[in-house]
Formats: sequence, C-alpha cells, structure tokens
Amino acid sequence: MTETIGVLAERVAGQVAGWGPARWRATTPASGSRTRREVLYELVQHLADLCADVEGRQLRRVPHLENDYALPDQLRVVAADLDAAGPDELTGDKALVSLRETHRVIFA
Repeated sequence: MTETIGVLAERVAGQVAGWGPARWRATTPASGSRTRREVLYELVQHLADLCADVEGRQLRRVPHLENDYALPDQLRVVAADLDAAGPDELTGDKALVSLRETHRVIFA
C-alpha cells in the first residue's frame, strides 16, 4: 500500500487522539525543548502552508486552540485539504517527510 498524506496523517492523529494534558506537554529526547503539542502544531501549520502554496493563497496562521484534544482533528483537516488541493510530487514528498519526522519526534 502506498503511503499518502491522508493515510499517514490519520495514523499520527489516531495514535495521539487519546493523550491527556501531561502527555501533550511532555518533551522527548528528539524534540529538544519543544513539547509534543508544539511539535504537532508546527506540523499542522507546515501542512496548512503547503496547502496555501498549492492553492495560490496567502499564508495564514492556524489558530492555537486551548483544548489539546483538537490537535489531531486539526491535523486531519489540513491533511485532507492538502490532499484535495492535489499537490505536485515535490510538495507531497515534503508533506510526507514532515509527517514521518513529526511521528519520529513525538514518539521518541
């Protein structure tokens, strides 16, 4: 099976969906001083930026929602938007690399 942006985003989102506040605010050896929440938010913003580039839109900040439980849903939404935008191969590869790297960092 070929890994797609949507499939990989769903895998990451599904694995973190049940995390509580302590787990979201923890750091890992691979994250430096960033929390898991910050690392996942950075991914969401990066995917949103890639989507804006593909669609020829101006970049906008993804809102920081107070509830950490919303992060997996934000990831799902921006990944679906990017998939629907039909990224070229280079943009799709950038998204997949970012998804894999984020997974590695938050589960280190």
